Amino acid sequence: MTVGHVHSIESMGLVDGPGIRTVIFLQGCALKCCFCHNPDTWELSGGTEYTPEELVAKIRRFKPYFKEDGGVTFSGGEPLLQPDFLKETLKLCKNEGIHTCIDTAGYGLSDYDEILNHTDLVLLDLKHIHKTDYEKMTGRSMDRFEEFLNALKKHQTKIWIRHVVVPGITDSEDHMDQLKAYIQAIPNVKKVELLPYHLLGTNKYKVMDIPYSLEGVPAMDKKKTEMLQQTYFDHVYFTEEKSC
Repeated sequence: MTVGHVHSIESMGLVDGPGIRTVIFLQGCALKCCFCHNPDTWELSGGTEYTPEELVAKIRRFKPYFKEDGGVTFSGGEPLLQPDFLKETLKLCKNEGIHTCIDTAGYGLSDYDEILNHTDLVLLDLKHIHKTDYEKMTGRSMDRFEEFLNALKKHQTKIWIRHVVVPGITDSEDHMDQLKAYIQAIPNVKKVELLPYHLLGTNKYKVMDIPYSLEGVPAMDKKKTEMLQQTYFDHVYFTEEKSC
């Protein structure tokens, strides 16, 4: 029997894909991003155990709120680290007529075909565009991300890209020029969201006694992030949310 480890469930999310969504946060992440605000999701063990059938029964209760453009989003942690549970749950959701979305950094365990066959939209967390900087930021090689990106291209999956803007690291105009060029080479990108780096998760590191690698880096200025968003992406990428 397939069992998944769920960190938490948000019944009516508004920022994790189009419309009103139930957001399932799965346990486990192989990356150790320097700006991660959920270190409590890193370990695969823990959380609440569900079978795919049990979880979909819970999701089904919120279907009246989804209407035409809402649905379910699987986030984390990294949902691709529980591939068997994820693909079975996605398939059951599609059988229920529920729009499916994965919020992922693209660092999973391969075997992406069946997962993407039942995925309507991917929110792709693009950590960095250069291999060396990616490794510095995540502690891992970029190879697995590129494998997942190739799978997205093969399946022609609709993509919303998210990129965290960190002061002094990813906030320069030169970086934005390179980021834009990198994204333009990816097919089927419908939206790009620049997210300002924040300090909301730093207290978790103190509680869990984990060193925080960006200690002393201030939160990203929201107005500057909005300016970068408007300058580099808003006139190029847009989405009609109902079509996703």
